[in-house]
Amino acid sequence: MSSRGRVSSLLPDFPWDTIASVKAKAAAYPGGIVDLSVGTPVDPVDPLIRAALSSVAEVPGYPTTHGTLELRTAAVDALKRRFGITGIDPAAVLPAIGTKELIAGLPRLLGLGGDDLVVIPEVAYPTYEVGALLAGAQIARADGLTQLGPQSPALIYVNSPSNPTGRVLGVEHLRKVVAYARERGAIVASDECYLGLTWEGRAVSLLDHEVCDGDHTGLLAIHSLSKTSNLASYRAGFVAGDPALVAELLEVRKHSGMMVPFPIQAAMTAALGDDTHEAQQRERYRARRAVLRNALLAAGFRIDHSEAGLYLWSTRGESCRATLDWLADRGILAAPGDFYGPSGAEHVRIALTATDERVAAAAQRLTA
Repeated sequence: MSSRGRVSSLLPDFPWDTIASVKAKAAAYPGGIVDLSVGTPVDPVDPLIRAALSSVAEVPGYPTTHGTLELRTAAVDALKRRFGITGIDPAAVLPAIGTKELIAGLPRLLGLGGDDLVVIPEVAYPTYEVGALLAGAQIARADGLTQLGPQSPALIYVNSPSNPTGRVLGVEHLRKVVAYARERGAIVASDECYLGLTWEGRAVSLLDHEVCDGDHTGLLAIHSLSKTSNLASYRAGFVAGDPALVAELLEVRKHSGMMVPFPIQAAMTAALGDDTHEAQQRERYRARRAVLRNALLAAGFRIDHSEAGLYLWSTRGESCRATLDWLADRGILAAPGDFYGPSGAEHVRIALTATDERVAAAAQRLTA
C-alpha cells in the first residue's frame, strides 16, 4: 500500500468520527441521549413491504442489474402519481444499492477524471465531494451559475430539497441550470431523495415538464426509499432520466456486478406501489418537525430554509461546534454544519428522525 498510496488518503476525515467526544457528553445526560445527528429512520417498515420481501426469500438465482420490469414500472408510476413526473420509460430507470453508493460512484461510472469539473452546492451532502475525489476530478462549490465564470463543468449536482438545509430550488432556478448545462454539454444529477417531504411551498423534480420541457437529455434524478418508506436498512434507491445515460450506467454496473438483491427489489416494488404508508410516515415527520421547531425557536435558535426535508437548519449565531457543546450539555446530539462545507460553520443540522418520546424529551430540555 505504501508504494501506491492509500485511496483513503484522498478523502477528508470521516465527519462523524470528529464528534465522538460530544456524543459521549450527550450520552452522559440523565435520561439518556437524544440523537438528532443522523437522518436514519426509527419507525418500523410497513408490513406490506416486509411481506413482499419474505415472499421471494427462497428465490436462489442472481438478480438482474437493471431490476425487474415490475420494479421499474412501479417507479415510473410512483413518480407520476406522487410528483407529476411524466415521460419516463421503464427502461430509463435503474435501481441502486442505496443512493449514497450511486452518488459516490457516479463521476467514475460516467468516466470523469482529472480534467473534469464537478460542481456541488456550497453547503452539500458530503458524498458529492467524495465521489468527485474518488474519480480524481476537480471540484467547485457554487450555488449560482455566475460563480463558475468561463468554466465548463462535466457534472453539476443539484439537491432540492437540500440535505442539510432543507432549501427548495424553484422552477426558474432549475430551468436556468438545465439551459446552462446544455449550452456547455454538462450532465445534471439531481438528488431528490427528500422530494416527498415538502412542508412549505412546492418542490419540483429536475424531470418535471415545467423544468425541462419534457426533454430528459443530460438529466438524471436520484430517488431513495429510505425516507418515507423507512427502507434505509434495505439500501433501496434508483436513478431515472436520460435513457442514454441510464443505459451507460447500466452497462458499467453490469460488468461490476452492482445488483440490488432480488428480495429488496420485491420490497421496493411494493413500497413504490403503495402511497398509504408513505403518507402516514410523512405525517409522523410533520408532527415531530412542529414540536422541534417550536422548541428551538423558544430556545433562541434561528431556523433558516428548512421548508422541506428531514432536518431543521438551525443557528445561535455562533460557531457550530459551540452550539454542539451547548446541545450536548442538554443531552442532545446534532450534526455540525461544517460537515457540509465552510458556509455551514454557524449552523447545526437537527434531524426529525427520532421517536416521538425522544423528540418530546429534546423539546423539554430545550425549553427547560
